[in-house]
Amino acid sequence: MTGLLVGVIKLILGSSMIHPIQFLLDYPVAFTVLGLAGAFAFRNKKGELNIRWALFGLFFASFFRLVAHIISGGVWFGEYAPEGWNVWLYSAVYNTSYLVPETLITFGVILLIAKTQPAFFKLKNRPARLKSSVVS
Repeated sequence: MTGLLVGVIKLILGSSMIHPIQFLLDYPVAFTVLGLAGAFAFRNKKGELNIRWALFGLFFASFFRLVAHIISGGVWFGEYAPEGWNVWLYSAVYNTSYLVPETLITFGVILLIAKTQPAFFKLKNRPARLKSSVVS
């Protein structure tokens, strides 16, 4: 849900809409797939996040965001490709140029937090559920 909201906010704050499908691929779809990373937030019995799976989720979700942007770029922004460049190669190079650094920075931040503040990724103790009492 958060990814979808980020995509909508980016759209509101300034975007380019060439075609309705391009709009969907570049904003709601591209950012919603980032939420797939959360599907890999596995925890052990102590409530500790499995960092390896979380990092796999980061790369998995980032890959699908890249795919959405490459498709959009290849179909609707191919006119910006330098002469002689294949539009798909141009779209891949352009989108990879900012998504790979973004993913690597996120990777580094996750590792840094995991090493310096491991409690950040640990579930807090939750209060036991209140048992409902039956009034006789």
